[in-house]
Amino acid sequence: MLGIALDDILVEIGSFGGFQLRQFLLMILPLVFNAFSNLSYVFTAADLNYRCYIPSCENRSDAVYNTEWLHAAVPFVHNQPAKCERYEPLMNISTGHMQCQAQDFNSSAITNCFDFVFQDNALTTIVNEFDLTCDKNTWKITLVGTIHSIAQALALLIGGIFSDRYGRKWALLVSIALGSILGIIRSFSVSYEMFMIFEFLEPLVGSTMYTTAFILGQELVGPKQRVLAKSLCLVVFALGEAAMGVIAMFIHNWRFYLLAIFVPGLVSLSFLWITAESIRWLLSKGRREEAIVILQQAAKINGRTLSEETQKHFANDDHYQREPLQLSENVSFVDQLSEVFKFKRLVVRLAICSLCWFTNVMVYYGLTLNSVTLAGDKNVNFILITLVEIPAALSMNFIMNRFPRRMTQFVSLAICGVMCLVTLAIPEDEGWLHTTMFLISKMTISFSFGVLYIYTAEIFPTNLRQSLLSMCSMIGRLGSIVAPQMPLLAKLWKPLPMTLFGSIALFSAFTILEFPETGNVRLPNTASEAENLKQDSLDSDRLDT
Repeated sequence: MLGIALDDILVEIGSFGGFQLRQFLLMILPLVFNAFSNLSYVFTAADLNYRCYIPSCENRSDAVYNTEWLHAAVPFVHNQPAKCERYEPLMNISTGHMQCQAQDFNSSAITNCFDFVFQDNALTTIVNEFDLTCDKNTWKITLVGTIHSIAQALALLIGGIFSDRYGRKWALLVSIALGSILGIIRSFSVSYEMFMIFEFLEPLVGSTMYTTAFILGQELVGPKQRVLAKSLCLVVFALGEAAMGVIAMFIHNWRFYLLAIFVPGLVSLSFLWITAESIRWLLSKGRREEAIVILQQAAKINGRTLSEETQKHFANDDHYQREPLQLSENVSFVDQLSEVFKFKRLVVRLAICSLCWFTNVMVYYGLTLNSVTLAGDKNVNFILITLVEIPAALSMNFIMNRFPRRMTQFVSLAICGVMCLVTLAIPEDEGWLHTTMFLISKMTISFSFGVLYIYTAEIFPTNLRQSLLSMCSMIGRLGSIVAPQMPLLAKLWKPLPMTLFGSIALFSAFTILEFPETGNVRLPNTASEAENLKQDSLDSDRLDT
């Protein structure tokens, strides 16, 4: 097999030397840039705290968000002034400033307002820039994240086609270049409509950099180091997300914020040119000489030598060229999918797997987006909610190598569901405890997400594995499309989002018990073998070596 042959060569040239370290360090930048692209709308389209401007009680130049007389002039909800409602005054404002006491307003007569005082006048998002205030415009704010997620789903298809045709390195460079340019253009938007157009276009071409960087970062890493490399990629991505919160602490204008996170992408192109192309892609295109040059370069930097015997064997074996293309050329996706429906257990497994992907993606992004609604500084909350992904990433492989897959997936998703529901029972004035439960929920869903990616690849047969994994991933993207709409549900009933997250996580956790156990079990090569995987695998199926 191709993977085995290349792994043997990696041992010869050094499985993780200076060349691989350089390649991996270069890939840190695209991983961070993808994090920036992925959740930039959390800050650029963030809702703001504001209340009605009361011209009879204050001057525009010195108006402040909360004052002693404010309870007399506007209704309060959850100890916060209503955003768009005020009491009718009992006297004509043309007579001059009132005393602004309770007797000056008719608390039974509530009217809407169209002029506002913001809690932080220095903070600028598209909400106050494009006048997206009050409930009538809430859908425009939540639509930003949904449009972004739709573009990401389409990018999986477009990016894959481009990458397969022109190479991983070019896919990475084009993704960073176009994504950065479109992100910079978005910072100059003159209207909500223009902002939304570029909010769609930027992730459409830029969000594929994560997958491409992940492949290039691990391409020349030896088998024993790939597990660690995967965990480090997840850690880097989490640090990139946390960096967004740090940047938001110092840059309060959404236009400058976009410039701060997208301009470095263009600058990075000047040294990302030295990224090595994917060996497997070069071989699949018959460009063996280029592949050998890269391996020779890696060996030289690592202080090793690529033997003449290996070079001759590597260059003359036609198997290297045919293997990657064999499945895609001979079997169509429709034919592969039709094979699944011949086996009842595989159909059930595919349905449950799709549900679990949807659940994990929706809860993961939903908790991340809702972190800014927690008590306290929203930037600090966002940083914490992203940093908890690090212990989840580092512990994933340690736990999965010691405990059964099915129970690991079940327990992590079930704990997340329970923590989401427990959070609802904690009073909001218990801010630290409420935040702690929220962070535990995010850490467990991050862990569950990582396990699900591996587990999905193990429960389907080799000839269908990539297609069905892609299908589950695409359905999972629906979760990221739905997640930004959770603030609309909160308008109906504030605990509704967390209730939904907890309930669907628990439900999905119990459906996982229908999966077979795959830990330390020989992976199925055909649909028939996958169909016959039992929930409790037979000892004869286990790999003892």
